Amino acid sequence: MILRNSCRRMAAALAIASTAVILLLAVPAAPAQSLSVLPVNVFFSPGQKASSLTVTNAGATETSIQIRAYAWSQQGGDDQLTESDAVVLSPPLTTIAPGASQVVRLILRQLPQGREATYRILIDQIPPPAEPGIVHMVLRMSIPIFAQPPTRAVPHVQFHLELDSGKLIVVGTNDGLSHEVVRDIVLTTKDGRKLKEESSALPYILAGVTRRWTIAAEGPLPLPGETLQLTAHTDAAVIQQQVGFVAAP
Repeated sequence: MILRNSCRRMAAALAIASTAVILLLAVPAAPAQSLSVLPVNVFFSPGQKASSLTVTNAGATETSIQIRAYAWSQQGGDDQLTESDAVVLSPPLTTIAPGASQVVRLILRQLPQGREATYRILIDQIPPPAEPGIVHMVLRMSIPIFAQPPTRAVPHVQFHLELDSGKLIVVGTNDGLSHEVVRDIVLTTKDGRKLKEESSALPYILAGVTRRWTIAAEGPLPLPGETLQLTAHTDAAVIQQQVGFVAAP
C-alpha cells in the first residue's frame, strides 16, 4: 500500500511537471531585436579627444537603448568595470526606428598620460512594456575603447610556464604601455605534441597586467626543466618564442 501510494504521488508530480513544461513552451517569445555596432573597437589616437560609433537597428520594430561608459581594468584574469565620467556619451539614451541608425559621439574629458587608458561602453537594449504571455529577449553589447597617450605606447608581453595543482599554465605579463591581443596559444613539446589553451577567453591583456591561460594537456605534463615552443597570434603578428618554467609564488 505504501509503495502504491508513493507511485501515485510520483505520477501526479510528473503530470504537474509535464503540464508546467507545456505551459512554458506555449509562452511565445518576441523576436529579438537585431542591433549592430560599428566599429567594434574604438581607438583614440594621441591627442584625439572625440570619436563616434554607429548603432543600427535591423529589426522590424523600433527599439530603445541605454549607453554607459566604464573604466576598464583587469584583475586576477577577470575584467573589472568601474563607473566613470571620463568618457562623455551623446546621446546616453535613444530610440532607433526599424532600419535606422544612431550615431553616438564619444568625448574624452582628459587625455591619457603615460600609458594607454582603457574603457568599455555598454549598450543595453531597454525592454518594451510587458505584454501578457510574451517573453522579450534583450541585448547587451560591450565595446572596448583604447585611448593612446601623447607619446607612442606599445605592448611588451613576456611569457613563462607554471605548474599549478597539476595543471600547465601559460603566464603572460604585459609590462608595456598599451594593450596586446593574444589568441590561439599553442605549446609544442619536445616530443612534438601540440597543447592548446582550454578555452578561448577574451584575448586582451591590458598594460601593466598579468594574465594566466590554462593549457589542456593530454598525456604526461612537461617537466619543470623543459623548454617549450609557444606560438600565438596578435592583431599584428605571430608570436613564436621559447618559454620555460618559473616556480609559482
